[in-house]
Amino acid sequence: MKTLGLLRHAKSDWDDMAMRDFDRGLNDRGRKGASLIGKHIARQNIGFDLVLASPAERVQRTLEAALPGLDPVFDQRLYLAGSDTLVDVLREKGGNADAVLIVGHNPGLQELLFALVPPASEDALFDQAASKYPTATFALFELDIDDWADLDEDCGRLVQFTRPRDLDPTLGPEI
Repeated sequence: MKTLGLLRHAKSDWDDMAMRDFDRGLNDRGRKGASLIGKHIARQNIGFDLVLASPAERVQRTLEAALPGLDPVFDQRLYLAGSDTLVDVLREKGGNADAVLIVGHNPGLQELLFALVPPASEDALFDQAASKYPTATFALFELDIDDWADLDEDCGRLVQFTRPRDLDPTLGPEI
């Protein structure tokens, strides 16, 4: 059994439209959401053995605000990666880790959720995650594998899906 966490970067800053996408940081709401979801993740006492992250600025700032003190492995392939690339990186870098956290981008994280959960395991929690995977959202899976090299479709069970707005309603959609 392996554990996989997926954390989408927090709300990014669009104040400077001339800035490259890769270089955008977080806005105030993003920093607040990242901090809140980080406290939530810390309360879970999961103990991630490995953190794999996109090197994008907004991912780095999310990690600083949410989970300071972690030593992530930044991999350029994770920048805007699709689910196939996420699986490839996990297979390659998972090693002996029992619990891995990926910090990255949508739509790849949500695509991975669809790939990991078999139709027979789709439930209300899955439906919530399938409808939208907002910024600074954390998902946790139990994977029915013994080795990351065996990671494949339909091997997971979604056990947690937490959005910042679940912890603080003021971080919900802007009306």
